[in-house]
Order: sequence, then structure tokens, then C-alpha cells
Amino acid sequence: MTSKIVKYAVLAGMLVGALSVTRLAPGAQQSATSATDALQKAKVLERLAETPPPEHKGTSPGFVLDPAWPQQLPHHWVIGDVGGIAVDKHDHIWVYHRPRSVSNTDAGAQGPVATNAKGEPISALGFPRPFGGPSNDCCMPAPSVLVFDKAGKLLQSWGGPGDQGFLEKKCRDADGCVWPAREHGIYIDQNDFVYVAGNGQARNFHGQYPWAPNFGNDSQILKFKMDGTFVYQIGTAGAKGPNSNDTNGGVNGTPEPYWPADMVVDPKTNLMYIADGYGNRRVLIVDAATGKYVGHFGAYGQNPVVGENGEDAEVGEGAGSWPKDFKAGNMKPKFFRSPLHCAKLANDGLLYVCDRGNNRVQIFKAAEVGKPCSNPDGEVGKCGFVGEIHVAPQTSGGTSGTVNFSSDAKQSCMYVADLGNDVIYVINRQNLTELSRFGGGGRQAGEFHWPHMVATDSEGNVYVGEVDGAGRTQKFLRYGPTGCSGTGNPDVGQYIDN
Repeated sequence: MTSKIVKYAVLAGMLVGALSVTRLAPGAQQSATSATDALQKAKVLERLAETPPPEHKGTSPGFVLDPAWPQQLPHHWVIGDVGGIAVDKHDHIWVYHRPRSVSNTDAGAQGPVATNAKGEPISALGFPRPFGGPSNDCCMPAPSVLVFDKAGKLLQSWGGPGDQGFLEKKCRDADGCVWPAREHGIYIDQNDFVYVAGNGQARNFHGQYPWAPNFGNDSQILKFKMDGTFVYQIGTAGAKGPNSNDTNGGVNGTPEPYWPADMVVDPKTNLMYIADGYGNRRVLIVDAATGKYVGHFGAYGQNPVVGENGEDAEVGEGAGSWPKDFKAGNMKPKFFRSPLHCAKLANDGLLYVCDRGNNRVQIFKAAEVGKPCSNPDGEVGKCGFVGEIHVAPQTSGGTSGTVNFSSDAKQSCMYVADLGNDVIYVINRQNLTELSRFGGGGRQAGEFHWPHMVATDSEGNVYVGEVDGAGRTQKFLRYGPTGCSGTGNPDVGQYIDN
């Protein structure tokens, strides 16, 4: 164990000790000293740092879990699957979760609000309430948007069905604000506007329970002020199917998104790039001030977009799946395969697009995409296309879920969350080689079950949100270098024998 690891682990331990005291039950007599002593006696600090990530050539940051982040939520709130996570310019961490994904056990404090088809009392999530009241004292789904500081303190919360009165007063259908059926993707721009989207599908949402939306497919992106005041909506909820080359214009003159996944705003141009996404096969470009259409493009920067998403485009073993292409040696599918999961913009103007369905990340010059352009052979230098990274291409299930960058001026590290292998790769952004990785599959603290979204703060700390029942966010404290250098493994996501 190096002195640097110990140094940063001690910082984590001090935070654990400080926060553990704030969580004591009312009237408890345990002191701050005894709580800290208990952690030290158990050698928590040493155990947190004793398993460093596997090393490759080069230099990269290291990470150690902050097990006391976030702090305990009020009102018995719990977090469901995390559909988005972002850090704003104030170093506040925004967690965008799915209250409808919370289980009956974790929503037991909800009392009956309606009756089912048999006349039996049910909660807002549709769970039975045979006693006519709550089924237990734990817990309540939190509002969809939660904002924390770096110490994990909850600063504000709003949005979604978990925020009582929000959908009736602040996000009303009559005002053109339709809250997503399934929360997915959040971004806070340089002007402190908040954007959220959703990938809810009509077959899953038809009013089965009081909180269920009844409009069908998520085909909208919403813009709010930081306090949850509605500004505008892009798209009209309930699109009937994908149309990746639609330029006819809908709300605000913008083509209809279809199950959009993520978005980013360029602070220099105020253009928003939308990963559109689970249904369409494109990146949609709009003016963030007005929401009006500017352009769109598909894989390798092509416009019009090649092909269209359908049942055969899903990740898996089907006829149109990535595994079939991989086994046939086709490493350059000419289209984005569902889901197109992220759009992240680096400070140097390079736009990174997570083609999760094809286990790759494609890179573009943001200033050169969106116009009519042909690049059928995927040539570098055409249509704004810069290059691509294959992320564990030998894995089925979609590996390139999300991307973010280190906090140094050059943003020399790229962090890629691999949902299929439950790990985060640390990649040198200059030469696109893997220098290290952290996490690993499991349910324990510091491990991952479907790391879905990744964000970084100004100190280089990493925040990870998980889905598929994990329902949590984790913070990893950076130690050592702030950036990446040197050459590592060009085969990103290569399996490692343990």
C-alpha cells in the first residue's frame, strides 16, 4: 500500500467517521470519538484501499470508495434505478432516478390511494395494501431529481410522481410539460438550465397503477430552471415509432425524438446534442435556447441516417444483434444500434457518442456534424468523424454505456462504464488505450451491478449511478495523478484472468 493510497483512504475514513455520527438515532449517546475509533479498530481505511485497480503501462488516477456518500435521505426516502447523474458548474451532483422502479418492500410506507380492478386498496405504485394503511415503516420513493453537495448533503429535490403536487402544479400537460414515463438522462448547462429525458415504452405504461403515465412512448425532452420551474418541452409524448431522418418539425420546430437517452450542451455555441437513442438511430442537434432543430447525424457522421431501429436492432442474440456482427468479423456496422446511450462533449470540441448496442464509442468534431453528408465506409476525416473505440467487443449485452472525463485541463482521461462487465475503464483520451479500471461485478460497496451513468466533479472524484434493481449511487475519491499519460492496452475491456 503506497503512502498516497493511505493518504486518500484516510480522508475517506475521516468522512465516514464524521457522517456516521450524524446518522445516530435520536437520543443515542455514542460520541464522535467512539464512532471514529470503531472504524479505525476495524481497519476500515486499510480495507478500503487494499485492492487497487489492475495496472497497465502509463499513469492514471486511482480511486477509493467513499462509503458515506450520499448522506442519509430525509422522510424515509429511497432511490430507485438511477437514470441519470450529472455534476453542474457549482460542483453539485444531480441524481435523476426512477421512483416507479422501487419495490413493494422499499415503498411500504406508502398508504392506499386507489383500488385495483378487484376493488382492493393499492398504493401509488400498485402494490396491495390489505390492512388499509402502509405495509411497513420503510420507505418512500424520493422525488425524481435529487441534488447533493460533494459531502453528500441533500440540497434540494423536485420532480416526478414522488414530488407531491409537482405534476399537478409545476409540470402540467396543459402547459406542454409531460413528465417522462421512465427517467433517463440529465444535464445542467452553463446557464444553470436543467434538461431531463425518458425512455419509457408504451407497452409498459398504460395506467396499471395510480403513478403510471398513460400517454405511451417517451418522445420528449424537458427543460427546467434549477428549482424545477418548467421552461419548454422538445417533442410530443407518445410517438408511434422511430423516424431517424424526420426533419419536418414538431414542437418548437424540432423533429420528434423517440426514447431519448442523454444530452449535452456546448457552452460555446449553446447547441444541444441529444442521444436519440433507444428508438431512433441518431444524434439530434437543437438550439438549447429555443429547442429548435439544427441538424442530426448517424454512425460515422452520416446524414441521412442509415437504416431504422426495429425489433431486430436490440442488443442480444437476435438476427440483427451485435454478437452476430462480431462473429462475422463486421466491426464497423453502418448504423447506431439501440440503445444510442450517451452524448458527451469534451472541452476540445470532440463529441463522444456511446453506441452501446454496438459495444463502441464513436468520436466526432462537434462543429462538423449534423449537415447532409455521406460516409458509407466510415472514413476518418469525413462528416466530422474522428475515430472509434471498441469496448469489450467480445461481450454480449452492450458495454459502452456512458462516458465522462477527468478534471485536468486537457481532460486526458476518459471513463467508460461497461454495463455488461460491471466495471469502469480509465482510458488515455489521446491514444485510446486502457490504463486501468475499477469496480467489478457484485452487490458490495465499491462493486457494481449495471453501472449506468458516470459523472465527475472539479476534483476528479467519480460518481456512478446503477440500475437493474441496484438503485444506488456511489462516489469514488480520486487519489494520485489528475490525468492520464502513457500507453496502455489497446484492447479496451480485454478479459483478465483472476
